[in-house]
Amino acid sequence: MPIVVRIDVELAKRKMSVGEFAERVGLTPANVAVLKNGRAKAVRFSTLEAICRVLDCQPGDLLEWVDDGHHPEKETP
Repeated sequence: MPIVVRIDVELAKRKMSVGEFAERVGLTPANVAVLKNGRAKAVRFSTLEAICRVLDCQPGDLLEWVDDGHHPEKETP
C-alpha cells in the first residue's frame, strides 16, 4: 500500500496507550487498530484533526507516501 499510517510511531514517542489514544480521539480501539494496520480506506478530516490535536502533530507526521515500485505507465504489453 503506497500510503503508510504512522500512528504507532507517534504513540510510542508519547508513551501513549492505544486505549488512552482511542478515548481521547473518540474512536474505538478496534478502529484505531484498522488505522494502525493500514486497513482503512479513508479517514474523515474531522478524525484526522482530532488525531493531530491529541498527538500535537501535523498530518504529515502520521501519513507517508511510499513508492511501491509499481508503475503501470512504464510496463510493456
